[in-house]
Amino acid sequence: MKIKTVLETPIKNNVHQVDARMLYNNESAQAVHMTLNPGESLKPHITPVNVFFFVIEGTPDVLIGEEKQRIATNSLVESPKDIVHCIYNNTETIVRILVVKAPRPTTATKVL
Repeated sequence: MKIKTVLETPIKNNVHQVDARMLYNNESAQAVHMTLNPGESLKPHITPVNVFFFVIEGTPDVLIGEEKQRIATNSLVESPKDIVHCIYNNTETIVRILVVKAPRPTTATKVL
């Protein structure tokens, strides 16, 4: 059995300059744990594969296409491939999100 804990997984260098930790990386999918401190956000970007976000803690604002909405803890948001998306922490508390891409991308994400 393989077990990874978030705090023992190194922070990976990323264009968003946020705490992002690769928990799973296989041809079938990638899973990244992200922590956004108050005021932090990702850069708007487009991924070449389907993505979903599961909000573990906090209430981030999520942009999918042209729709932006505040998302409650314990909610899952889908983002189809080739559509702009972004996550913002416009609150005073930490936001933790599990980001899953399926399958693992073979081409680069386009940062806008």
